Amino acid sequence: MAHDFQIIKNGKLLKFTRYQDIPKDFDNVVKFLPEIPPEPHTPEQHEEIEDWHNKFLRLMEIEKNGRSSR
Repeated sequence: MAHDFQIIKNGKLLKFTRYQDIPKDFDNVVKFLPEIPPEPHTPEQHEEIEDWHNKFLRLMEIEKNGRSSR
């Protein structure tokens, strides 16, 4: 399984497998499904897993800001 991120931008559904490819502006987050490796996790994997929450919150902030300007 790969990461699965989907957003709507200008009425079009865009799909990404790399978080860094998601545009800095869009209309809505449709799917945020990062791939979590099977246990046991290394310390590095734990750090990455814990950071996914922050990345999701960043996308929610972009979505919120886009809505407030319409």
